[in-house]
Amino acid sequence: MYRFIVDCVSFYIYNMIKKIALGIIAGSVLMPHIIKGQGLSWDDEKITLFKDNTKHTLMNTESIFEERWDELAQAQFWQTIMLLSPDSCVVNVAATRQILGIIPVNKWARLTEIEKSAFKLSIKAANGIGSEETIYITTGKNDFYKFQDVFNSLSKGVAAFEKNGVDPWYAQSILLIESPGQLKKSVAGAYGAFQLMPSVAKKYGLIVNSSIDERADFDKSAAAASKLIFSVCIPEAKRILANHGIQYKENDLWFRLFVMHIYHAGASNVAAVIAKINPSVGSQALVKEMWMTSAASFGNNSQNYSQLILAAQLILNDMIYTECDDIIHCGTK
Repeated sequence: MYRFIVDCVSFYIYNMIKKIALGIIAGSVLMPHIIKGQGLSWDDEKITLFKDNTKHTLMNTESIFEERWDELAQAQFWQTIMLLSPDSCVVNVAATRQILGIIPVNKWARLTEIEKSAFKLSIKAANGIGSEETIYITTGKNDFYKFQDVFNSLSKGVAAFEKNGVDPWYAQSILLIESPGQLKKSVAGAYGAFQLMPSVAKKYGLIVNSSIDERADFDKSAAAASKLIFSVCIPEAKRILANHGIQYKENDLWFRLFVMHIYHAGASNVAAVIAKINPSVGSQALVKEMWMTSAASFGNNSQNYSQLILAAQLILNDMIYTECDDIIHCGTK
């Protein structure tokens, strides 16, 4: 294969050039001009608009409606939770996220454990739900999902990812659900607009120590997150799917959600849940199956992740068409 390489030095140089061209040198800077040269463009998925006299370029949400993701109970449930005050809670079926009612938090808190069990039994009976089903009481979270506050950073994130040759849909999705509009550190130690763990941030060139944490810098955090998506999450998604002979298109919504599960849970945990499901095709049905399947450390929080993305994108869509003026371009896939 390499007959034209006549000595070890030229062999080494050739492989270095090859790796740089493929963008796979660990920790290397992405090469936007090389990547864009492959013909990647997301212009037909962008929507340009004005909000409060400021121009924004975002990714549209058309595929959610085209494929009826918006009609799924899980997407509707999380929309309700994201917009609901923390003084209220939603009574819902754990497996399907079917909403059964909304009650005040203080009313629920006053009940004894016996009264809570009786309430759940009565609401199952009233809705024809099997006794084996689990009922959740989920508190509203509009104090966390600050969509108005995060809105102005979305366009910036989209531009940063596209500059690095990475699908900007991922930037928009991460910003909407990971510490939206605020800088909070998770229990696990993730921090910044893109909620990067210290080890990941350091791997992609950020300084994280006792006195400096560059994850707080939006541009640096966006660059690191885009490299993680490009060099780990997407390749791992392709590898896992290839192992099961599953075909995909990189701009398919189900594929993007699959990649986001890897961003959140890690490739090994996603591989474990896919091995348990053992699918033969990739589709919305596969993602829905992931929502109801646990394996390794892929549990409830991991199952919820892509549901949160769908709900947040739907809320963003409502904001665009109710609060924005002069929508001057809306691409179609």
